[in-house]
Amino acid sequence: MTTHEFRVRWYQQDFHRALVERTHDRLMAVWHRRAGKDEVCLDAERTLCMKNPGTYWHCFPEQKQARKAIWNGIDGHTGKRRIFQAFPERIIKRMQDDDMFIELKPEFCSGKTSTFQLIGSDRYDSTVGSGPKGIVYSEWALSNPAAWAYHSPMIRESGGYAAFITTPRGNNHAKTMFDRAQTSDAWFSQLLSVRETGTLSEAVLLEALEEYQDLHGMDLGLALFEQEYLCSFAGAMIGAYFGAEMNRAERTGRICEVEIDRDHPCHVVMDLGKAANNPMFIFQVIAGQPKVVDFYRPDSDDLDDWCKWLDDRGYNGTTYVPHDIAVTEWGSTRTRMSILQTKRTKVVAIPRVSVADGLQAGRTTINEAVFHSGSDERGERMALGIDGLKNYRRDWDEDLKVFRETPVKDWAEHIGSAFRYLGLSWRNIVPPKPKPKKPSELTYVARADGSVQANMSVKDAVDAMIKRRRNQND
Repeated sequence: MTTHEFRVRWYQQDFHRALVERTHDRLMAVWHRRAGKDEVCLDAERTLCMKNPGTYWHCFPEQKQARKAIWNGIDGHTGKRRIFQAFPERIIKRMQDDDMFIELKPEFCSGKTSTFQLIGSDRYDSTVGSGPKGIVYSEWALSNPAAWAYHSPMIRESGGYAAFITTPRGNNHAKTMFDRAQTSDAWFSQLLSVRETGTLSEAVLLEALEEYQDLHGMDLGLALFEQEYLCSFAGAMIGAYFGAEMNRAERTGRICEVEIDRDHPCHVVMDLGKAANNPMFIFQVIAGQPKVVDFYRPDSDDLDDWCKWLDDRGYNGTTYVPHDIAVTEWGSTRTRMSILQTKRTKVVAIPRVSVADGLQAGRTTINEAVFHSGSDERGERMALGIDGLKNYRRDWDEDLKVFRETPVKDWAEHIGSAFRYLGLSWRNIVPPKPKPKKPSELTYVARADGSVQANMSVKDAVDAMIKRRRNQND
């Protein structure tokens, strides 16, 4: 073994101990900005690599963030690369820069092989090989929640741990997970604001608040300050397009259990791209109200698989697609529209409008819609769609200190775009004509000409009689 100096701050000790000593398989730390979340996890991960050799991953929202922050990042106090502060070069056998991969020398790992890798939730499905013994998700509130859904079977198989570290970003999947962790003995959970840690003086905090308010205005600046330093989950994610509307839907009980009415068709709206990550919302329009009943994000680019998934669930209403589907090719000489029309009953290209008009249509729709939420499979799928709507947000220009008009290019972008298309399409749907109710009893009506007409065919009358007798026997 080798010694390695790392000073665990007093407020980090409980979380660090729980991680290193494996007191819990699931851990969540909601700490304020600059509390040292990644540093304390990297130290624990190195210790675990040496104590319990295996594969360990540290996952950022995006792979490029992992490279910038940790792999190439320089500690401003020491001038050293942060990766070498956690994993000193003397214990490293080999490194792969392209993959941000480290293999430790066996003599430091009880003669066994141990590896560490930085990855991104934007490319979670590229993680292959033996199952990891541990994963840390950094800035979980900004990460793609599908990453954990993909990795969790690996962790369960290996008997490993998963740790989630974050600063709040509105009422999204991180808040949902933290609420669950707070009520479960299986989880270690901790929320530390700057008031608990005392790492910054009141003068420094006041200066930070004033800077936020100078940049963002009084209300938004205060909300951002409370989010970053006081660990407040209140309100929407800063810059979210649909944040206020989704919060209102939640407060008014419109994110709830929604049954599918099979007397009405289930329509599909797609944000159709060239490969995978083509999210779809499935919705019905009943009594003039949109009901969002399911969400589907394919794992592949196989159109046949998508259509089979929809057909198997009876989602055979109109399929709404972006306006550019007629011009963008799908790896062949045929357009995506012509291919899709061979597989779906009715395909409608949504007319082109400005992004601003689409966003307004989306906001108006959220204010009128109900969204399915529950513990069933539909509810699990819808949770990702709802989180995507909460996380769909404008990009921030760090140089100009303003929000750009373009969305952040992350996992939520296509989900938000799909809902913009839903907002532009559902009002054009014509409700189905009600089906005439079949009579249950045979009756006769005398006509003016003396003839008699039955209200049922002979077959229907026989079927009704058999049904009555079965009910009597039961």
